[in-house]
Amino acid sequence: MALKKYKPMTAGTRWKIGNAYAEITTNTPEKSLLEPIKKTGGRNSQGRRSMRYIGGGHKKQYRIIDFKRNKFEIEATVDSIQYDPNRTAFIALLIYADGEKRYIIAPQGLQVGAKVMSGNSVAPEIGNALQMKNIPLGTVIHNIEMQPGQGGKLIRSAGTSAQLANKEEKYAVLKMPSGELRKVLINCFATVGVVSNGDHNLETAGKAGTNRLKGIRPRVRGVAMNPVDHPMGGGEGRASGGHPRSRTGKYAKGEKTRTRGKGSDKLIIQRRDGKKLTK
Repeated sequence: MALKKYKPMTAGTRWKIGNAYAEITTNTPEKSLLEPIKKTGGRNSQGRRSMRYIGGGHKKQYRIIDFKRNKFEIEATVDSIQYDPNRTAFIALLIYADGEKRYIIAPQGLQVGAKVMSGNSVAPEIGNALQMKNIPLGTVIHNIEMQPGQGGKLIRSAGTSAQLANKEEKYAVLKMPSGELRKVLINCFATVGVVSNGDHNLETAGKAGTNRLKGIRPRVRGVAMNPVDHPMGGGEGRASGGHPRSRTGKYAKGEKTRTRGKGSDKLIIQRRDGKKLTK
């Protein structure tokens, strides 16, 4: 992926670092794979604002992504690599041998004209989807199922990948991007490769208007509010506000947020902080 550094022609472009979209091959999405998106503006079914700092934004359409990869043993050709406004990764349009078209999350290095396939007898090459029991150890994968047939849930954002570290009886041990080691059922499907658009985290918006186009409204700091509005509000002059906490009083730094005794605890071998949960 290539980044584009803008010349400081205006205040908004002075610090802007954008995406050059070198991998994108077309600007026209596949009409049969589009669905409308209705904006909420942060309002619930009663019309009352239940989420702050949401509103506006450019009109978008949802691209229907094939997370299941359940068209087995049928070869598909990559027709184009496209931008998706709903996710950080790029997407690839596949045309199968029987004429059906589907979108998938594009892995890094996938080229137009490449052949991809999913199934149990497929080679573990970039873009192919197969069960983890058939993937060699050390392979980097993405779009990983948590339950067989459920469709990919893990590792779908730009530049991410998990490594297949080990295989046990009915579990595959994955090293997640956070450093966590966890088990996933070995007959779950995963796609080989690293998710595309790896330099996404190096982009800089440059101006507030870029976030407004994403539907993000300006966020007000708690210390700038009155005491009636926020626990950190009020005080004389520029008061620090005390210990960082949320609007409802929950501590924002260091408090454990994971549910105690969660069912998946037994599948986590080592947390990202290095603590081991299973023996």
